[in-house]
Amino acid sequence: MKGLVTPFNRAFPLALALVALSVQAADYPAPKEANWVARDFRFHSGETLPDVRLHYTTVGAPSGEPVLLLHGTAGSGATLLTKDFAGELFGPGQPLDASRYFVILPDALGTGKSTRPSDGLRMRFPKYNYDDMVLAQYRLVTEGLSIRHLRLVLGNSMGGMQTWIWGVRYPDFMDALVPMACQPTEMSGRNWMLRRMLADAIRYDPDWNGGNYSAQPRGMQRILVQFGIATSGGSQAYYKQAPTREKADAIVAQRLAQPFRGDANDVLYQWESSDDYNPSPGLERIRAALVAINAADDERNPPELGILEREIRRVKNGRYVLIPASGDTRGHGTTGNAALWKEHLADLLQRAPRNGK
Repeated sequence: MKGLVTPFNRAFPLALALVALSVQAADYPAPKEANWVARDFRFHSGETLPDVRLHYTTVGAPSGEPVLLLHGTAGSGATLLTKDFAGELFGPGQPLDASRYFVILPDALGTGKSTRPSDGLRMRFPKYNYDDMVLAQYRLVTEGLSIRHLRLVLGNSMGGMQTWIWGVRYPDFMDALVPMACQPTEMSGRNWMLRRMLADAIRYDPDWNGGNYSAQPRGMQRILVQFGIATSGGSQAYYKQAPTREKADAIVAQRLAQPFRGDANDVLYQWESSDDYNPSPGLERIRAALVAINAADDERNPPELGILEREIRRVKNGRYVLIPASGDTRGHGTTGNAALWKEHLADLLQRAPRNGK
């Protein structure tokens, strides 16, 4: 039903059957990695690169129905190959059973093993945005993999926002859409304020040196730990882990002790790429069956703002699922646990018409 806000505990018969079959990670075919090069890539700014390397991972045979899964900021396709995510989705009898589906997990432009500023251009790298990232994914799918129609596009966090863009820009290219841990509106409120502060903290770090550093800025790990604790994890979960000051201090100390293994310029580009994100003007163009999934304790997308309840009414075949906060949720990170929402994906795939030719 259009505009329906679905309580998480409203079960579907098929969904419950799937969950009952397996509550643990199941076996699935070994992931395969590859690269494809997009020639003469033009960014939204008009800037161009002669070659853009797009790294991707696949699970299952190319003869299966193709599905595209999109990762979050600073992640990669490989970050979705976890027990809680892939282990709940790709095994026999699971919603994206890899014996039936061809699962494609690209590293977004600027992330993972795809072309990125740290390859050599540093701050001379074109200023990409989410539209550019989606264009790169589209070219990979259509030119690199010769796919003309997708059964599903599903994304988490940044990948969820890109899923909204896929639905607006390529409305006939997929049967189903599942944007998760995101909103279909421009960056605003605390979400953007903290992103802006993260970017400024990098730019104002003397070690950053305009992006021309010889060693990674020493403050990077502290910046990212602060941002991570402020914007993900879930209040109940954090309290469960750290009910005393001493335990809270221990968690902070443990995170700060981890080495920063990324690149400051890459991180800066990745977070600033969301600054002009806003699919809202085109939501009526979406034709695919869509289920938007958020968590009630999502620090970046607080449900009390009522944004998704309002915007989902503009999506012809759209529905909204809100996972209630609990000791098992992790705030913005909740949707990384597919056991909490996979029955809704199974229901969507059962009812979404196959429109590919």
